This record gives sequence, C-alpha cells and structure tokens, in this order.
Amino acid sequence: MAEGIRVLHTDDDAAFRELTETYVQRESERIEVESVPGPRAGLERLDGDVECIVSDYEMPGTDGIEFLEAVRERRPSLPFILFTGKGSEELASEAISAGVTDYLQKKGRSEQFELLVNRIENAVEAYRSERQLAERTRRLETLIDNLPGIVYRARNERGWPIENLEGEVEQWT
Repeated sequence: MAEGIRVLHTDDDAAFRELTETYVQRESERIEVESVPGPRAGLERLDGDVECIVSDYEMPGTDGIEFLEAVRERRPSLPFILFTGKGSEELASEAISAGVTDYLQKKGRSEQFELLVNRIENAVEAYRSERQLAERTRRLETLIDNLPGIVYRARNERGWPIENLEGEVEQWT
C-alpha cells in the first residue's frame, strides 16, 4: 500500500467540511483529512506532516488567496488546492497567478470528490518527487564537493573516453 497522505481542509461551512472529509476518505484509504473552520485555524495546524491543503475561497476574515499567500510564506512548495463554490475565470486566473497548485469548483456531487481525490494524490506525488530529487541532488553535490579530486564518467568503450567532468579541471585528449 502506498504511503498515507495528510490533508488539511479549510472551509467555514461545517456541513460541507464534514461532507468533504467523508467523501475524500471514502474514495482513498491513503488520505487522512483534518478539517478546520478557516485560515487562522489552518495556519495553527500547518506542521511538517501536512502534505496538501484543500481550501475554500470565501471565508470570513481571510479569503482562500490570502490564506495561500500566508501558507507560501511558511511552506513555499506545499500543494494547495482551491476548492470553491465561487467559480469564475477571473478567480481561477487570480488563483493561478498567486501560485495555487490546482483549482476546482464545488458541486457537491460524488464525481467532484473523486476528481478532488485524484488531484490531491497527483499533487502530493509531484511534491514528494520534487523533495526527493532535491535531497538526492543535495547529497550528490555534498559528495562531489568533499571528494579530494575530480569526478568523471567514462563510456564503456575502448580507451574509456570521458563523457563528463565535474570540478575545476581541464579535459585532455
């Protein structure tokens, strides 16, 4: 079974929070949803275990875009899906410009929750892959920086021609 996904869901409508949590967890055994009533509570719960945020747009005090901006200050690459009943091209454009990972309109039908689950899983897999690549790159760069010589890759051919050099060296033929 694939690794679990912890999702933080913010919405001021208690009934819709419960509906979303129920449908999402029914659609995917991998996803654990924690629902909170709004951005302030969301920021209080934003810890290292959260791998995706699903947020409404219209909430008292702070809208979904302002919440996204606050999240980006603390966790710049965390997947953030705007899941809203207020849908328009203008809002979608604003959300995309602000750096939202995905944008979906609420419709309250089961197909919409299936789509939300798919978008959550895809966004989190991309997020995990980016983090894994960054860590591998960091480790490789640390290794190369700490080697007492050069690093090269040679093709498995006669004469072992060098394909790639790293470090402060000159290639010789």
